[in-house]
Amino acid sequence: MRLRALLDTDALGLRLLGGEDELDRTVRGVMTTDLRDPSRYLAGGELVLTGLAWRRDASDTEPFVRILASAGVAALAAGEAELGDIPDDIVDACARHRLPLFAVNESVAFATITEHVVRQVSGERAGDLAAVVDRHRRLMTSGPAGGGPDVVLDLLGTDLDLRAWVLSPAGRVIAGSGPAGTALPGPLCARLAGEHLAAVRTGRRGPHRVTVDSLTYSLFPIRTSGRGTAGASRDVRESVLSDWVLAVEADAGDWPEERLDLLQGVTQLIAVERDRRDAARTVRRRLAQEVLELVQTGAAPAEIAARLRVAAPVLLPGLGTAPHWQVVVARVEWEGGEIDSGPVAQSLLEEILVDPASAGPEPSDRIAVAHTGDEAIALVPLPAVSGEHDGQETGLIADSLLASVHDPLSAGLDGDGRLTLGVSASVHSAEGLRGALEEARHARRVAAARPGRVCAAGHQELASHVLLLPFVPDDVRRAFTARLLDPLREYDSRHRAELIPTLEAFLDCDGSWTRCAARLHLHVNTLRYRVGRIEQLTGRDLSRLEDKLDFFLALRMS
Repeated sequence: MRLRALLDTDALGLRLLGGEDELDRTVRGVMTTDLRDPSRYLAGGELVLTGLAWRRDASDTEPFVRILASAGVAALAAGEAELGDIPDDIVDACARHRLPLFAVNESVAFATITEHVVRQVSGERAGDLAAVVDRHRRLMTSGPAGGGPDVVLDLLGTDLDLRAWVLSPAGRVIAGSGPAGTALPGPLCARLAGEHLAAVRTGRRGPHRVTVDSLTYSLFPIRTSGRGTAGASRDVRESVLSDWVLAVEADAGDWPEERLDLLQGVTQLIAVERDRRDAARTVRRRLAQEVLELVQTGAAPAEIAARLRVAAPVLLPGLGTAPHWQVVVARVEWEGGEIDSGPVAQSLLEEILVDPASAGPEPSDRIAVAHTGDEAIALVPLPAVSGEHDGQETGLIADSLLASVHDPLSAGLDGDGRLTLGVSASVHSAEGLRGALEEARHARRVAAARPGRVCAAGHQELASHVLLLPFVPDDVRRAFTARLLDPLREYDSRHRAELIPTLEAFLDCDGSWTRCAARLHLHVNTLRYRVGRIEQLTGRDLSRLEDKLDFFLALRMS
């Protein structure tokens, strides 16, 4: 279809702001994005829809428009819902690069435009596709959040008698058609996800067909942000671990071309919901990035604590007290070639941290994940009762995180990729975050030293008895001591509370309250207050032998 046809469709609410001489350009697809650099998702010929969230000020406009023009997109359509009238700097930049620019009325949903383009590009085919798309459009635009993938799948079931499910790359059910009794069991989900990832890695064209217990499933990739087959020049490893898959209980091998086109159109509708979900994660990702930058640049604990107070209500709505936190670090590495793995590791870590028993597109609203380079870093809030309670670890456990996703992800990593993951202990204040980050990174390095495509290690594996072994690197020892002693040093520097000398004396006196109080010339109640403060800042219990030993070693190694 041509751009002129879009402008002539009143229901789309498009207003031309520039590029009248270019309206005969052909539109080959549609992409919704608010990325500052969406180049890796562009294949050329797209109508790009944007809400302008990428634009912080006028200086951001020229690079964004230049990227679109260089990629050969057909036109840019900017929504008026966020800023009202489209800023002049965007109009001018599009004119310089001869990129047609439309304004999208705030009353028109991007989903409406997307579905119109999907129908037109597919040739206005078949009554069954038109019925599905038209009905879904009405449902998607009936509320602010849209109908969601479940609506599309229900329409497949009612209109076309097809049972279908949307699966994450780790095999979690995002959405499904039919009643609850038709849910796919977890092992089957993992099997289908693994088969799909293996097929994509070997370059086989979809849909991929898998037969399990005499039932055949056809697997259709759901590629968001314009990741279509035209982008074959991109390395598949940049997206294979983050794309969803549509699993249909049917053998698509003998389907007519019209029915295959129908399912491809449905995957694009679901991709709209995926983009909508990713956009909703922007705030949490930004919070994680800000906290991470503060921690890595050595910001004052008070500044980090203030940022955490902002993050807590977003991640744990209604929580009455400040939570504890854990840090999880993940890295995806490929043999040979320069692969941009950071965004994939970020998306994958968000998926891994979701309870595998949960369903739906957005159960991860309490997870904030940033990425730097090829490394993804998650800031995970825990209820104030989490951490070590009655001798049991109640936070995230490294091995448990990978238990349900090991097989499908191993298939996606094939023979040349690795996923390694490290988990810190829980920390109870901003002072402990730097040590927790280093601890999680060192735990990930421990995992990387192991064989296998998918490996994890937790803070328990950096325990004191391991630190006594001569082959443990010095930086691992430093991370261990920093996590235990840095919160106490920070507190001492601010309050002159002498917690470190108190801890040393308490351990030297074998935990005797009377002897320690006499040595420090303190009242026993004052000593108890200081020890309580030590336990509160570190999350340890000085009545436990293991914690006493860890403190003893940390003091000696410091």
